[in-house]
Amino acid sequence: MLLSSYERMIARRYLLPGRGEAFIALVAGISLIAVMLGVAALVIVMSVMNGFRAELFDKIVGLNGHAVVQGYNGVLRDWRQVLDDARKTPGVTSATPLIEQPLFATLEGRSDFVLVRGMEVPDILGNPTIRDNVKAGSLTSLVPNSGTVAIGSRLAESLGASVGSDISIINPQGPATPFGTALRMVSYRVGAIVEVGVYDYDKAFVIMPMEDAQTLLMLGDGVNMVEINTNDADRVERILAPLADKVGARGRLVDWRQLNSQLFEALAVDRIVTFTVLSIIILVAVFNILSSLIMLVRAKTRDIAILRTMGASRASLLRIFMTVGTTVGALGVGAGLVLGFVFLHFRQSVVGFIGLVTGQNIWDPTVRFLTTLPSKVDPVEITAISVVALLLAFLATLYPALKAANTDPVQVLRYD
Repeated sequence: MLLSSYERMIARRYLLPGRGEAFIALVAGISLIAVMLGVAALVIVMSVMNGFRAELFDKIVGLNGHAVVQGYNGVLRDWRQVLDDARKTPGVTSATPLIEQPLFATLEGRSDFVLVRGMEVPDILGNPTIRDNVKAGSLTSLVPNSGTVAIGSRLAESLGASVGSDISIINPQGPATPFGTALRMVSYRVGAIVEVGVYDYDKAFVIMPMEDAQTLLMLGDGVNMVEINTNDADRVERILAPLADKVGARGRLVDWRQLNSQLFEALAVDRIVTFTVLSIIILVAVFNILSSLIMLVRAKTRDIAILRTMGASRASLLRIFMTVGTTVGALGVGAGLVLGFVFLHFRQSVVGFIGLVTGQNIWDPTVRFLTTLPSKVDPVEITAISVVALLLAFLATLYPALKAANTDPVQVLRYD
């Protein structure tokens, strides 16, 4: 919107009303603050929700793959053939054998449920979700048949374990005896403590070489599943369709959507609802811009009439008042983006401060899954928020600007 020099001068004067118009300035300031808070709230919440989904996806898929072939009755005997078929499938980037079994662990009178995960040592060392999150010890200590394991950080806290501690893992499905099935208890030394960032895993993980897991669970040469990664997680069903036909007689193919469908669907619905609710804040701010412009037009009716008699056109007045309202909206959007990015940068400190003031743990990992507040800024989403806010602010200027442009100078100045 191109303005002439006198139109810019008048718009600037109306953006900063005089002493007698302090109330109009106050309403305009409130409008700016409301737009700022609305935009900041949307930026913060949507970025946090994007980060939450991305972190969950990275952690869960990083540990469980894009899909798994699960053996019927929990055991996959012919897993080497499944592994070979998976690796030959176009679009598959990796396939690894995996053992997972919920069991029970004890240490010096303390006990907790655990999730035993058996992997081949190269796969353990090559998994970035595990490899890059070692808090103590070393994964190189995990050697087949050495009796050494890695455990989650929260499980270490629960059991009071540290690197070098000996924990006992109990398998209720032990050897058969004349008196029934006996418990199988095996002692392992803690060689490393890992923290992947997902509470449920950090609270239960016991990672060991696959050979040790096979011995503990008495699986012989079998495994529970084969974990598969592809070059496109969103197309995993299409990529693995040929493999599903091949392994149908040996096991069941399940992708990450099926494994975590309820969680990710809930996140998607929550994201839409949150965006809709927070958009109302911007809508309220837009009504504030509308009301402040209406009051400004009423206060400046005589000035508008004089401008008309001096030759100002209706289009000129229209541009002036549309510029005033749009400028307030643009300043609010800019301030909101700055506030949102500052909050996101210091988000963990803000969470800690709020918890300190309120005395409540507002980010409890037992409820939130992740141990820290995540964030992921989506440029497309930020642009959409800004454009929508600016568009609403622009639309709010139309009625008062038209009202000003249609002012009849004869009627206003008749008795002056």
